[in-house]
Amino acid sequence: MSKALRIIAGSVLLLLGVSLAACAGGGSVVTVNGQAIDRAQFDTKLEDSPVARNLLQQMVQEALITQYAAQNHITVSDADIAARENQLKANYPGAAWDQLLQARGLTEQDVHDALRIQLILDKALQSQITVSDAEIAQFFQRNHAAFDTAAEVCAKHILVSDLPTANKVEAALKQNGTGDFAALAAQYSIDPGTKTKGGDLGCFRRGQMVKAFDDAAFSLPIGQVSPPVHTPFGYHIILVTSRQPAQKATLASARDRIRLMLAQQKEAPLVQPFLMGLQQKATIVVNDPRFEGLFPTPPPEVAPPAPASAAPAPATT
Repeated sequence: MSKALRIIAGSVLLLLGVSLAACAGGGSVVTVNGQAIDRAQFDTKLEDSPVARNLLQQMVQEALITQYAAQNHITVSDADIAARENQLKANYPGAAWDQLLQARGLTEQDVHDALRIQLILDKALQSQITVSDAEIAQFFQRNHAAFDTAAEVCAKHILVSDLPTANKVEAALKQNGTGDFAALAAQYSIDPGTKTKGGDLGCFRRGQMVKAFDDAAFSLPIGQVSPPVHTPFGYHIILVTSRQPAQKATLASARDRIRLMLAQQKEAPLVQPFLMGLQQKATIVVNDPRFEGLFPTPPPEVAPPAPASAAPAPATT
């Protein structure tokens, strides 16, 4: 998981670079009390920074990986990407995955692009990596609790600021049924994250919500609207849509995740030499003097010195 997330994190810089490049041109970026910050000066400072050098290296590496895939007939399907993303999402229940992407400034498409590169690397290096059943069993034996699944509740809510409004929303739902939940959320909810999503909070484990909300959600029958629940955020009307009981992991259920984790551990030290090998075989022409030396041509191989000939044995008389 960590390897894919490192690549995903790297794509933040890629996106930043693309957006800034798209703004290139004359004029100013901003004005401060009427004083303009010139776009050309800003671009120059940006391109002279370590961020720009790292960004350019990442873009070159991505190009090399993509070219390698085409030359070696390596394909990554949308189904491959979806399966890998689902494995990542398993570590971020409920709204945690969306919060992670939001914190990193990423979209789902950014994740898919990053995972495509990761999966190409996996396929390119898989012949050098072996994970045995014995290794998987040993890892599970030592870490089995980490693969247990905690109980989860999937719920919606409508958050309002005062009790009279909460009572009004509750009465409307009990009178007209939960089919109006999305419309009432759009009309009344003050939660910007769920207001336009029908109030959907996704699924969450115990302890991920404030205690009053947690207690209500985990005790509420499925499909039943709660009375107003007061928290520091306001008053919630909660609707539980489904729940999953806690499950103990088995070797069979954890096998694929463990195999992926162990394979990525073994792959990690192979990635940089692989990328350096692609770079050394490539023709990379740097047209901007500010990035001169960023992609050095490998030094010519020097033949090892010939072994010194053995000295003649001293003559004997």
